[in-house]
Amino acid sequence: MKNKIEQLSFQELISEINRLAAIKKTRDLSVEEHQLRDLLRSRYIELYRRNLEHQLQSIKVINEQGEDITPQKIKNLKKGENHEK
Repeated sequence: MKNKIEQLSFQELISEINRLAAIKKTRDLSVEEHQLRDLLRSRYIELYRRNLEHQLQSIKVINEQGEDITPQKIKNLKKGENHEK
């Protein structure tokens, strides 16, 4: 099941999470559905964080004088250095 979840696109993950949320509104989720929901949520968060990190790597902050004032943490991400999570 985990391999199948890893193959889902971001939009497919959201659709599946929403489908389970709709079921939850009408009845309690089964144990299998609950486990699936947890796996889907974990994968969603993993992809969200990866996407956010990628976006942060493309940011460059410039002040009015044209100087690069990008925070050091962002510069470290661009260099591929280890960072805090």
